[in-house]
Amino acid sequence: MGMTMTQKILAAHAGMDCVSAGQLIQSKLDIVMGNDITTAVAIPEFKKTGAKEVFDKDKVVVVLDHFTPNKDIKAAEQCKSCRQFAYDTNIKNFFDVGEVGIEHALLPEKGIVVPGDVIIGADSHTCTYGALGAFSTGIGSTDMAIGMATGECWFKVPSAIKFNIIGKPSKYVSGKDLILYIIGMIGVDGALYKSMEFTGEGIKELSMDDRFTIANMAIEAGAKNGIFPVDELTIAYTKEHSTKPYTVYEADADAEYDAEYTIDLSTLRPIVAFPHLPENTKIIDEVGEVKIDQVVIGSCTNGRFSDMKIAADILRGKKVTKGVRTIIIPATQQIYLDCIKAGYVEDFINAGAIFSTPTCGPCLGGHMGIMAAGERCVSTTNRNFVGRMGHIESEVYLASPAVAAASAIAGKIANPEELEG
Repeated sequence: MGMTMTQKILAAHAGMDCVSAGQLIQSKLDIVMGNDITTAVAIPEFKKTGAKEVFDKDKVVVVLDHFTPNKDIKAAEQCKSCRQFAYDTNIKNFFDVGEVGIEHALLPEKGIVVPGDVIIGADSHTCTYGALGAFSTGIGSTDMAIGMATGECWFKVPSAIKFNIIGKPSKYVSGKDLILYIIGMIGVDGALYKSMEFTGEGIKELSMDDRFTIANMAIEAGAKNGIFPVDELTIAYTKEHSTKPYTVYEADADAEYDAEYTIDLSTLRPIVAFPHLPENTKIIDEVGEVKIDQVVIGSCTNGRFSDMKIAADILRGKKVTKGVRTIIIPATQQIYLDCIKAGYVEDFINAGAIFSTPTCGPCLGGHMGIMAAGERCVSTTNRNFVGRMGHIESEVYLASPAVAAASAIAGKIANPEELEG
């Protein structure tokens, strides 16, 4: 029996000819990543190993993005410990205020991750890099510590689900709508510890940003990872951003999948995930009257330049409803600068929104958009669990940047198509 794309990458990094689902392996790592929260926890565990240096100063990445700029003393102390560790161990890829970005947008932008890599990160949305044809997955801080010390990690080889993507999406249907549709279809545990492998002619209709969004939210279906084939678009992106060598892996024709689904992009409508699970989805036409207090456009899921453009195109020349706090967060400093150059920041501010420095902030209920009891937010983030963005009696509705921007104008969850003409 042949291997899936994920299994081929893992076999190569384990020094094996082949692996099969359920097999335990020890794999070499190309990147070990942590953020200001998880690295602070990993540092004491790293010291317990007795290691004095990280296994490779070029392959360990620390990004201070969750509570930065520091929101309180505790956050400041966490970041201080990460900063000192990075300086003491001479980590090359250390990103602090001024050059920081949201980790899962920053690493591809900086060319740190490339096709064929094996990447672990002490953050659940590390699966984002599967958009580039890499195996990437979230791990705990203890595994991060061991990875930093040894350059290795153990895995149970996942089985896979194939998603055959066909058709072409309509104007306001994006990668966010596709992944919300899939999660609504299979559930938040529908791909538990499996690899979500995307293929089909419809892939060419998805931009790299769409693919990053889809891979990012594979974890919301319980997946070990999400992964896309390496095509011309992937290679062009890689060459634009990186000088690292890369390897292209393809699934065998006789690879085994636990399930296969075919999804026609032309049939999809904008999707909204209602509280309190990403699987609680409704198409925009079924939403009804849901008034809102806040909109957040950003995060590792939808904070890229194309997301900013979609929001700017909808908000330009219009005003957000008074009383709807509209917070727009570019994912990196480069995206921030590009938004300034494109005139988007002026569009946002003239519309009554605010434009923030790159931060994970509100997504995890950290800062820059915490909600009070009874408040509702339309957010382009990835999770809408109870209390995710503040008070346990607040509500988060997950949507695309187009739906979020339209909702800010309408003061309720809105279809962007209705703002045209």
